This record gives sequence, C-alpha cells and structure tokens, in this order.
Amino acid sequence: MRAISHRSLAVAAGALTLVSVALPGSMASAAVKAAGHAPKAPVELTVGDRARPLNVEGAPLFGWRPRDVDPGETQTAYQVVVRADGGARVWDSGKVASGSQEYVPYGGPALTPGTGYTWTVRTWDRTGKVSPWSRPAEFDTGLRDQDWQASWIRRTTAEADDYTLARKEFTVGTSRVVRARVHISASHQYALHLNGEVVDHGPAYEYPDSGYYRTVDVTSRLKEGRPAALGVQYHWHGGGQGRPKGEPGLLVRLEVEHADGTRQVVVTDGSWKVTRGPWKTAPRRNGDGADYVEEYDATAEPLGWDRPGFDDSSWQAPQVVGAHPAGPFKTLTGQETDLSYTVIRPRKVTRLESGALVADFGKIIPGMPVVRFRDGEAGRHVAMHAGYVLASDGSVSRSKSDNQSTDLTYGHTQRDGDQTFRSFTYMGFRYFEIEPGAGVDPEDISAVVQHTEVDLSRTAKLRTSDEGVDAAYDLMRRSALYGSQWQFLDTPTREKGQFLGDAVDISLATMSAYGERRLTRQAITEFIESQARYWPDGRLNAVYPNGDGKRDIPDYTEMFPGWVWEYYLRSGDARTLAAAYPVMTAVADYVRRHIDSGTGLVTRLTGGSGQYQYGIIDWPATMRYGHDMDTAARTVINALGVDVFNATARAADALGRGGDAAALRRDAQNLAAAVNAKLRRPDGVYIDGLRSDGTQSTHASQIANAYAVAYGVTPAADRDRVVSYVAGLGMRMGPFTSHGLMKSLADRPDQVVERLTDTEGPGWGNILARGGTFTWESWDAPETGQSHSHPWGSVALVDVQESLLGVSVTAPGSARVRVRPPLSGLDRASGTVPVQRGDVGVDWARRGAVFQMSVDVPVNVTAEVHVPARAAADLRVTGPAASTARFTGMRDGYAVYQVGSGRLTFHSSAR
Repeated sequence: MRAISHRSLAVAAGALTLVSVALPGSMASAAVKAAGHAPKAPVELTVGDRARPLNVEGAPLFGWRPRDVDPGETQTAYQVVVRADGGARVWDSGKVASGSQEYVPYGGPALTPGTGYTWTVRTWDRTGKVSPWSRPAEFDTGLRDQDWQASWIRRTTAEADDYTLARKEFTVGTSRVVRARVHISASHQYALHLNGEVVDHGPAYEYPDSGYYRTVDVTSRLKEGRPAALGVQYHWHGGGQGRPKGEPGLLVRLEVEHADGTRQVVVTDGSWKVTRGPWKTAPRRNGDGADYVEEYDATAEPLGWDRPGFDDSSWQAPQVVGAHPAGPFKTLTGQETDLSYTVIRPRKVTRLESGALVADFGKIIPGMPVVRFRDGEAGRHVAMHAGYVLASDGSVSRSKSDNQSTDLTYGHTQRDGDQTFRSFTYMGFRYFEIEPGAGVDPEDISAVVQHTEVDLSRTAKLRTSDEGVDAAYDLMRRSALYGSQWQFLDTPTREKGQFLGDAVDISLATMSAYGERRLTRQAITEFIESQARYWPDGRLNAVYPNGDGKRDIPDYTEMFPGWVWEYYLRSGDARTLAAAYPVMTAVADYVRRHIDSGTGLVTRLTGGSGQYQYGIIDWPATMRYGHDMDTAARTVINALGVDVFNATARAADALGRGGDAAALRRDAQNLAAAVNAKLRRPDGVYIDGLRSDGTQSTHASQIANAYAVAYGVTPAADRDRVVSYVAGLGMRMGPFTSHGLMKSLADRPDQVVERLTDTEGPGWGNILARGGTFTWESWDAPETGQSHSHPWGSVALVDVQESLLGVSVTAPGSARVRVRPPLSGLDRASGTVPVQRGDVGVDWARRGAVFQMSVDVPVNVTAEVHVPARAAADLRVTGPAASTARFTGMRDGYAVYQVGSGRLTFHSSAR
C-alpha cells in the first residue's frame, strides 16, 4: 500500500464527517458487505521479491498487492497465468481459493532456461467479486551450469591483488536486436563494460565451488550491423573477512536474439584478450585482509580499451581454465540481490593553510571517492586520504584509533589532461583530503554511495513528540542501510565480513525499516551452506563466506533459528523456512547435547576460542560490563537455548510437523525451568551462571536478566521485578545486544525513550551528542579505538517501531498485525511501517484526557488495535473503515478491536 503522509493521518476529531460508530462491536450488515465494489487490478507484481528478474532459477515465486476501495477487504482467491514471450499460455493456475499474495509457487511444466516469460494475476474479494487482470509483468529464467557453454578465463599472474582487464570485440548481426542478455560471474568483483559504458557491477563474494552470477539486459545498447566491444574489469584479492580466497576467474555469456529468429552468442574463451589493470602494487589496508590500498596509475590506463576499434595487439591471450564447470568453479546460482549507487557531493569543502582540500560529506558513508583532475600532468602523484574524524589542524586524521586501524589512503598518478579518479572498491568514511598542488577545485570532488537495493519509497517513517527519539531512529535506519552491501557487514571499513550475529541485527533492522527481503534470504541461505560445508555437529560459521574457513561463535549459532523465524514471520516465505528447518533442528540438537544431566542447563557450549569460547555474550569486551565469564553454565547461553527450541518449534508448526513442535516445546519448557531453578538469586534476579563446581556466580548482569525476559524465560509473576532490575541499571549492554534490552523494556516505554535519548550515559543519544552519524561498535568507541560505523547498533529500530509507534507483525506475511501505542513515554507518534502486504500507517496523540489514533491497514491484512481507554463506552470509531471495527474486550488498560483494511480513527477520553 502506498505510504500515507503524516498530515493525512492527523485528522482532528471535530473536523470528521465520515462514518461514525458509536457503539463498540458494531459491524456492517451482510447486505452492506455484499454491495461492495469489485477489487481493482493487482499491482506491484514481483517474482522472488524482484519486479523484473533476469535469472530466476527453479519454480518462480509470485507476489502482488491486491487493491480494493471497500473497507475490510481480503483476498479470497487468485488466478495466475504465465505465458511465453510469444504469447502462448504455459501455465494457468485456475482459480485458487487462498489469501496468499506472496511467494505463490509456479506449478506448471519446467521452464526453459535463459528465456523470457510474462505473467499476470487477478484476485477475488470476500464477496466473490473478481478483479481485472493485472498488467503483464516479465521475468527471465536463469542458466543451469550446463547451459553456459563458456570457459573460465583469467590473466596468468602471481599477484595477490589482481586487477585484470579483459575484452572481446564482435559485430552485431544485421537483423534488428529484440533481446540481449549478458550472463557474468567473476572472482571476486567486476565492472562490466559495453561499448565504453559500465553496465553492471558484481557479484557477491562466495566460494568458487558455489558462486553467483548476474544477468544484465543490454538489448538497447546493441545496434544491428555495428561493431561492439565487451569489456570486464575484474578484481581478485585473496582471502579475508567475508571473502573466501578462491582463485581469479571470469565467465561471460552474451546472447543476442534478432528479429529474423537468429541468435548470436559470445562467450569467454581463448579468443579474448587480457592485460594488467592500471593499478600499482600497494600494501594491505589493515591486518584483517579485507582490501589493499588503491594506487591508480592513469599513465598506464589503456584509453578506449572498452570501445570497438581499440588496438589490443599488445594484450595477451588469457589462461583458459576450462568450460564451466571447470577447476574450482563448480556451480553458479543466479544472484537475487542488487546494489544501489548514488552520486553525492560534499556538504562542505575546506581549503587548509597548506593548500590541501578537505571534503566533508556530512555523515559517514560507504562510498567510493571520485576526484576530477582537469589539468593533469603526466607522472604527478596525488595522495588522498579518507577518514572518520579530523585532526586538530583540520586535516583528516590518519590515526589508527580514529580509523579502525585501517589505512584509508588513495593514490592517483596523473596523465596529461582531463581525467577522473574513481575508486573501484568502497570504504567507510566521512572526510576526504586531497594533498596540495593537485589542481582540484571543490566542485570536482564527489563520492558514489552504495548499499543494497531497496524500495526507498517505502522507507519506514517516524516522528514523535521527542526529537531525541526521532534522531536516534533516523541514525539506526541509515546505519542499517549503509551496513547492507553485497552482504551484511561487520563494518564498511575494517573487515567487511558477514558475521552471523551482526547479520541478524542488521537484517531485523532492514526488514523493519525498508521491507528488505532479498539480502536477508541470501544471508540465511549462505549460513545454511556453512553448516553443510563445515559443521556436521550442528554449528554454523561465525563469518560466512570467509577466508579463514571454519570458525564459529556458540551464541551466534544459537541466534540462527530465531532469525529464520523472524524472517518467515515478516515475509511468509515458506520455501526458505523449509530449507532452513533441517539446519534449525541441527542447531537444536547441538544445544540439546550440551544440557548437563545434573543441572538441566546448557553447559560449556562447544565452540569459539579465546574470548569467544563457550559464547561471546557481548562485544567488544568492555560492553560486558563485568559479566562473569568464568561460568560454565551461562544464563545468556541458556536463554538463547530456550529461544532455539521455541523458534524451531514454531517453524515445525508452520511446516505441519506437530510432533516435532511438541517435543521442542517440552525442551524449551524444561530448559527454562532449570534456568529459573538454578540461575536466580532468592529475590528472583538472574545471576550470570553457574561455575564449574556448581556454585552460583555472584554477579547479576543486565544482559542475563534482559535476555531472560526477552526470550520468555522469566515467569509472569516475577517479570515486573526482573524488569525493574534491568531498568534500574540504565544501559549496561552493548549495541550488539541492545535488542534484548529494549525488548525486555517493551512494557515500560518511558524507559525505552530514556535509553534512546540519554546524552550523558551509554546509548544512541550519546553517539548523536558526540557528533556520531553512524551507530558505533561500542558505546565507548572513540576511547577504545572501536568502529565508528558498526551497523549492529541499528537493531533497536525494531523496538522503536513496536514499543513507541506501536506496530508489530503477528502472523506470517503480515496477514495480521498489532497496533498498540504506549501508555506513557511519548505524547504523540506518527509513521509508517513497510510490511509484506503493504504499509501500515499510524498516527496517535495524547492530549490530557483525550487520546486519538488513526490507523491505515493494507488490503488483505487484519489488525488487532489496542486503544488506551478506561472502558469501551469511552470510545468512538470513525472513518471509511469504521464499519470493520469489532470490539473484542478490555485488556491491560486498552480497548481491543479487530479491524479490517482501510483507514479509521479511534477517539477516547481514556486517560
């Protein structure tokens, strides 16, 4: 559903002239329902959450948004028709009685690889009226490994940081081009050029035996009868965080279809030409092996290399590894994720006394600096430095503690004349300095910001009566997006690795803030693969993919089942849930094997090393705030173990495995009972764990108590006492685990607001007060040299939406949502939350004894709305969808309604 503006929601009670329902529980009559309109044609058609995918593999999963002007509408049936490009019907689902509008599986005969198809859908509403057919949408099927008929090639070199240019010229056939696709894969990353223009970047890092490929539509870029040049600039740089070592390699298949029915195919083979890219040998940026310093040599750039007619006689023939699959390159999968690129200009450019220029981009970005040199002098070297903070003289700080122990240097050796330096690989930075005498004007500096592609028009919105809450929310929302690249990142600067714990946090934030699905699904799939590759005992990699292979952190493994369930709850993607279920059960077995028969507690959960052994608990170490790490049976690990069993049980239920679910719930109940019997003080507060000799730790950390509440371990009778203890400690947990803290405080919104806005103590308010523009790795990052761009601190965005705006998803695919504004903490809040079936809009305000809330519910969604009230008689419901409101009872200071789709407003004199 299209996002609604704050202004449109904020309707004064006295100005309303819409339908008014004075008595709670009244409903429209059956006759009124039957008199409704037919639904409109569905819109926003997707295949696998993509509007126009070019490499769909396996049975497509269709999605759409039903539309209807009538309130309270639901979809009761659908019909999907798939046609070949020529119009022939391939599959007709017939009328299917179902409310599903997401991940609806194709059920026809196998589709031909590398082929274009169209599809359309219509829906029926609750009264049996049918919509018009949607406008046709298109998708292409991908390639199987045997379909490539192309060879992996590479430049023969022993360079650890390999930049290679590869090219091939050909002449386009004389008949009009009607369809042209380039299928491409490279290790590790590439830029695809066609006739002098960059047309694609990619792919994600993966192991060479299980890689990704991308497909690019180049139909409009090829003209019949004309020469053309394919060029690829690929970069392989060995193993590191988030990057398997693998081997360099390039695979390309271009298919051109002509109007006369002929087909042209150009593939990588021994006829291509390759040469060394114009980068100088340079050192690594840091000890984590993520990147090398970029030193570009414009004097060595072969100008025009990616255009037809270039003289490549001095280039060499490539090494041909073999026809795919060949060597280490075993199989390829079509990549579903994509990146978005935006050119930005500095907020301010300062010329220092030295003559150096310092560009301030206003906030930390994941970007590639771009500098134009209008009057280059051949051989002149220009040093440039990115950074996070400024030194006292206004220059960009080179201090390791300010830049995550990373060398953020760039170099450009000029050629004569006009030229532009463009970094090939992104880094995180805010400031960019160019040394004196480089001949650069302020307007010649820019950067290309990159992040995972999302629909920015559906970005979650929030504005409240507290500017500190709004600022913290905006900080988290931006940080989550900037920490989402080809993978979820540890940080865009130091490591760039996809850590499992980090991925869970960032994924929850991006799904909630942007409706993101594809990167989460990719990450879940990759961690599933990590278990098959390395861990027959049920663990998962702590970082995957990764250069050091097999490495785990026990509590990261424990986070996986809950993450998968949260993805399924938000998306409704049953296929991914089914694929993950065996891995979830293996994780449950891993936890179960470590339950001590004497105490009933998870004890010394195998895994990790050094400070990570038996569980990381929180990180960096200063964020543990005195947590007792000498315990053998840790409360945090046991609380996560309860969540492992419960999340896997929910998955079992969703997949129709009732027997599994019952057994898993018993495991959860037994483990929770053991925690409550063994890991609490007499006053009910949780201690950090049991020592090896069975004695209790004397330390009762905030995280142990917050996790016990957040994961449902704490008995209802003791919950208030434990939450009071947690709240009384302020902020004694790190950004990484902050979701557990905020979730435990969900029923104390004033405390949620305090944690968000405190400018003196640890937290987001303090980051903002100290000039931070990206969430930090730790609350003490400036003092300890930790990361200033760690997106795991964005995870509490979820809690802001649920606790303060009041919106939660309660059924898979957002078929049901709950709107429950807080009873305290704020005077007003308005915003939208993108859910699978549309955008939920809420605008509530409390003015003395009067409370008013407007709610906008998407079609095919049911909402449980909680309205602060003393009694049902205090309430009045108005608006186009008022007839859908059904009063279900009073609960904990709220009048509870079930409502259907549409907009309605609740008026109460409850407080």
